[in-house]
Amino acid sequence: MILTVTLNAAIDKRYEINDFQIGKVNRVGECIYSAGGKGLNVARVAAIAGEEVVATGFVGGHTGSLIEQKARESGIETDFIHIEGESRTCINIFDTASMTQTEILEGGATVTESDIERMIDKYYRLLKRADIVTISGSVPNGVGSSVYRTMISLAKKAGKPVLLDTSGSLLRDCITAAPTLIKPNQDEIEQLIEKKIETREELIDQGLKLHEKGISYIIISLGAEGSVMISPSGVYQAEVPEVKVVNTVGCGDSMLAGFAVGLRKHWEDEEILRAANAISAANAMRAETGFYLPKDYKAIYHEVKITKIKHGSVN
Repeated sequence: MILTVTLNAAIDKRYEINDFQIGKVNRVGECIYSAGGKGLNVARVAAIAGEEVVATGFVGGHTGSLIEQKARESGIETDFIHIEGESRTCINIFDTASMTQTEILEGGATVTESDIERMIDKYYRLLKRADIVTISGSVPNGVGSSVYRTMISLAKKAGKPVLLDTSGSLLRDCITAAPTLIKPNQDEIEQLIEKKIETREELIDQGLKLHEKGISYIIISLGAEGSVMISPSGVYQAEVPEVKVVNTVGCGDSMLAGFAVGLRKHWEDEEILRAANAISAANAMRAETGFYLPKDYKAIYHEVKITKIKHGSVN
């Protein structure tokens, strides 16, 4: 089973508007609702891939009930902590004329110390069922980075791989906890080292330094260019074929789901990287966030080019 953690869950609303105008009345052409927050995107994609998935985190109010409903409709088992406040709503405005996207993200409800304690207790119990854990996204008000560090530590003590996808101070504070995998982009690595990276070689060097801190897999997202993976078996670059892009939101979450599936199934590193990039590209072809069609994935899979940059162990 894949356990996904989304402490700051949301209802994601995607509005399609032709020629979006700031400061004026805009008519929505189509609206798509889905259970959101990065971890729920991971859960939905993993469920499409045929995995048993349990989603946990915090939810509250009418929005929280809708999050659970939408998650269950996607084949995800839910086991959330219910809080007093109202879960957040996040809006993605897609301008069909300019093909641009504007995101509006609420901060989320405030979580109490009692809520956090209940969350850790539930997480500890769920770990017994899990084969692998993903922890994704931001945290709600009242939650510090120590919660993620605690979750990483508990997973490692239980012998369960734990994949972390977050940024900023949350990522920085969790580096010493050494999760199994992190997935920063170049901007996020630059924030970690407080220095501008000028070349691909320098980017890989910084990834290798993170690997030396005990993180087995460093996945560096390169956007449309694919990704670089630093793993126990070497350094690889994945290049994805050009696809017709509809919605890029959730592509990184889809990629993380691919890694979770591949690691749970004990695939070879190259196969994991190929599958994760193919799922990510397939996600970009569909309007719904954190969603892909298996037929798109199959068409892309063999077109993903994998190059081994550094041979042998990088340990």
